Amino acid sequence: MTITLHHGDLPSDITFPQSVAVDTETMGLNHARDRLCMVQLRGLNGEVHLVRFSPHEFDAPNLVRLLSDESVVKIFHFARFDLAAIKNALDVLPYPIYCTKIASNLVRTYTDRHGLKDLVKELLGIDLNKTAQSSDWGNDSLTSEQLEYAAQDVLHLHALREKLDTMLLREGRMGLFQACVEFLPVRAMLDLAGWESKDIFAHH
Repeated sequence: MTITLHHGDLPSDITFPQSVAVDTETMGLNHARDRLCMVQLRGLNGEVHLVRFSPHEFDAPNLVRLLSDESVVKIFHFARFDLAAIKNALDVLPYPIYCTKIASNLVRTYTDRHGLKDLVKELLGIDLNKTAQSSDWGNDSLTSEQLEYAAQDVLHLHALREKLDTMLLREGRMGLFQACVEFLPVRAMLDLAGWESKDIFAHH
């Protein structure tokens, strides 16, 4: 696995034909408080690109161009959070998208464990090391453990998509899945607008 660290933006000559796995690292889970620190990307060639951001410096036209390119599918795990983080910092909503967590919830109804670690373990037989998950992503100097953790979060998303697509088709839920991911940008905007913890579709 090749990991390349970029500061502030992607180089203009990097392309991701067809699809790109995407993840984010932030200072916390509150979009109103916790800034975006990094966007991770992996294409079909296996190379991982990590784009780091300094506080309040989010001018990244090359990255924005990629995230808004409708010819490239963006693959996330828990896209709802990542979409909101990206929109909040870069003012772009990635599209089209694929969310492995939503796919897992729709087809792995025999379990309530839909985290990336559980999904990769069951479907790919790989154990992920998540020890660096809760760490300071805003630090000027990231550890090798942090960089490896950030990379592994996008390393397996393409393979998971293939496995989950097979299950979605087998169970006849691909149409339902597509409707869910089409709604995700709206769900992210609701989160940013203050409806993160309220289900506006609920009776009460």
